[in-house]
Amino acid sequence: MDSFFFNITDTSYKVDYLYQNKDDYIKRVDISNGIVFFDIHLDSHTEKTFDVKNLDRMVAIPVTKLGSFQVKDNISDKVYDVKQNSINIFTSSRQDLKLTINESDATEIFVLFIADFILKRYLSSNKNEVIDFLYTNIQEDVSCDLIDNKPIDALSLYIIDKIIKSKDENTMAGIKCEHNILEFMIHHFNLLDMLESELSDDEVCISRSCKDILLRSFTKPPSIETLSHLCATNESKLKKVFKKAYKTTIYTYIQKLRLEKANFLLKEQYLNIGEIAKEVGYKHQGHFSKLFFEHYGVYPKDLLKK
Repeated sequence: MDSFFFNITDTSYKVDYLYQNKDDYIKRVDISNGIVFFDIHLDSHTEKTFDVKNLDRMVAIPVTKLGSFQVKDNISDKVYDVKQNSINIFTSSRQDLKLTINESDATEIFVLFIADFILKRYLSSNKNEVIDFLYTNIQEDVSCDLIDNKPIDALSLYIIDKIIKSKDENTMAGIKCEHNILEFMIHHFNLLDMLESELSDDEVCISRSCKDILLRSFTKPPSIETLSHLCATNESKLKKVFKKAYKTTIYTYIQKLRLEKANFLLKEQYLNIGEIAKEVGYKHQGHFSKLFFEHYGVYPKDLLKK
């Protein structure tokens, strides 16, 4: 079986067409030995199927803007349905997969494949870090696992657009593309909440209860006093346990949830910046824009243009 990843010889940016017919295409782009993406753009079409066979352990992140597809694990015979408007994370260490793009009026899919030796560069020796967790997962005998599923957000589309257009750069396309891919990985991995494992049963209960309440009420969160009562603890213990579990304060976590929600709303493009700010709990548009830039490195108005 050939390696899926080692396809680069004397170039740092290699493009192969798995399918091409006029404006329709399924394009494979090798950025380096270890980072590959598929750029799929199809207008009205019948079902299309192709295989992914690989010797290497990997993480795959499909971003399905339009259309849908299936991932069949040929080892376990399990089938995953990947729907429109979703970002998923799959892990695999025994790759014998079949991808089937479903018949549709239009399909736009981006799939990023990352080899384990790329992840290994960024390990932190903390098993609760997302990259460490993913790397450890694919060192096991995993045929194909679905790790996460989320709706598409505006910033992800913005970064993917930069990745796909990297080839248009006159110089250092490979380096610029890899930089954008790392930016995408950082952003998307930050959306995963990893719970600290060294917690007592009581601390797990308190931290999860607090998180669940905040997920439902972050635009108008309860006071710390009220929150502590709802979690059956006192204010001091609540703040201490929450920070131990999620490596952040309750206030910072609320801000993170608000900005993530704004990021999703920007993708829909039916509200203006001021309306989005109010929707996620900010009274002033300028303050919201400043916080969004500090968190994501781009102003919300730039995402709204997309």
